[in-house]
Amino acid sequence: MTFDNKRRRAAPKGGNRPNSNFGGNRPNTIVGDVRSGKSGGPRFQKNQNPKPYERPKATRPPGAPVPGPVPGHDEILFIPLGGCSRIGMNMALYGHAGKWLIVDAGVAFMGDEAPGIDSLMADPSFIEERMDEVVGLVVTHAHEDHIGAIHHLWPGLECPIYATPFAAHVIRDRLKETGGLRHARIRVFEPGASFEIGPFGIETITVTHSIPEPVSVAIHTKAGTVLHTGDWKFDPHPLVGPTMDLDALKRLGDRGVLAMMCDSTNANVDGTTGSEADARAGLIEAFAGRKGAIAVTGFASNVARMQAVAEAAAAHDRKVVLVGRSMLRMEKAARASGYLEKAPEFISIMEASWTPRRNLVFLCTGSQGEERAALSRLARDGHRDLWLESGDTVIFSARAIPGNEVVLADVQDHLKAKGVTVVTPADAPVHVSGHPKRDDLIRMYDLIRPRFSVPVHGTIEHLEAHARLARACGVERALVPEDGDILRIAREGTAVIGHMEAKRLANTGRDLIPWTGLPVAEDADALAAPLADAVESMAA
Repeated sequence: MTFDNKRRRAAPKGGNRPNSNFGGNRPNTIVGDVRSGKSGGPRFQKNQNPKPYERPKATRPPGAPVPGPVPGHDEILFIPLGGCSRIGMNMALYGHAGKWLIVDAGVAFMGDEAPGIDSLMADPSFIEERMDEVVGLVVTHAHEDHIGAIHHLWPGLECPIYATPFAAHVIRDRLKETGGLRHARIRVFEPGASFEIGPFGIETITVTHSIPEPVSVAIHTKAGTVLHTGDWKFDPHPLVGPTMDLDALKRLGDRGVLAMMCDSTNANVDGTTGSEADARAGLIEAFAGRKGAIAVTGFASNVARMQAVAEAAAAHDRKVVLVGRSMLRMEKAARASGYLEKAPEFISIMEASWTPRRNLVFLCTGSQGEERAALSRLARDGHRDLWLESGDTVIFSARAIPGNEVVLADVQDHLKAKGVTVVTPADAPVHVSGHPKRDDLIRMYDLIRPRFSVPVHGTIEHLEAHARLARACGVERALVPEDGDILRIAREGTAVIGHMEAKRLANTGRDLIPWTGLPVAEDADALAAPLADAVESMAA
């Protein structure tokens, strides 16, 4: 790797364990190419389509070299732009042979700690300066913390987007809303497909998670193979989609993996993660004996949970109505991708308004207490057509994301004041995580046997816990990155070799603005002022 046009001093040499390269004559198994037209304090006024961030014009003379790392032929550079300092905002860069590959481009949602800010995303300026060398973006799955920045950052990033059918459907819908679809080249692949992007041989491996079609991405190069696991868990009964391709993971491990970039979300939690079939059984049991209407809230993207709620409702002679825009959007994407075929049909809001309450289930957005989500409106009698009343039950089929506890408790207090029974995962087994716990991680290391471990997807606490576990599993070295670190992965000289500032953009709902962190403020006015000034300066 060259850095600022000068060769950096090599890190201490490692071992010489051989590693298989991506070889053979694998056919390109991409199945489609979809182009435009073809297939606390005061909050800013919000809308669904904030204006794209207009970066100040570059002052570098034409033809001048871009300062920074240039990946060599004997190495893979790994740069996490997000996802290694907090949970969310996942975006990673892999560099090899002078080219760059992006994996995921997500957001991190903000709570009451940042009034006026909906979400954060990685500032793509490092990528934009190198667009001639960027060969593509590969998407591991369709959760917002992995794809939620795409519709904000295009057309600034004009490289091809590679995604599974379900993820591609969700991405296209978002790009349509922002007018960015005409700029995007979305290339659809089936889970398990292999294809080449520049000097990178891509092998996707079917895994299981809390959304359809998650994949791990094995990246094969002449310098070796790395595995980017994405989000995953071992689920023998996922309800929606196939089970994890354990044979493919073992074959990959047998061929040799230089490094594994692996999910750390539950690295400090003992045991194994439950199956979606366990959540279905818990919901069926929780529905028993309820007299009034039942409302279930969870993450809209969990199509398996949508299926489980439909089956639990049918087992108790109830019908399900979807409440909330995200629920309807995800149901549409799921059915377009061939899922929910066995689920009982959902009823319309109009039909729900005259259905007896003992036969009714609301499947709602708002499991995190979001102010404008369906459950919050129902709790405050703010929904135009539906309501909750004494004798009804609300089941939270999701865990509280850290930081959302206060707003979530407020929604639950409103429900209890109405005489509504509240059931959480602490009361009944109505939720399972989508991420591996410690015993699952040990099993993954047994399958892959990487030489090096690079924990990702978590806070520093999560990453450190994962690194300790990886060392106990026998890896030669575990490197704990922070956002902006530059890691050199190679047969010799694997190390953290540099760092760049990991800049952020903030979505106010109206604009994308540079984000420098939370200011120290004595009151809401002091907190809101710098944000308002930034918005005004960007609009000028």
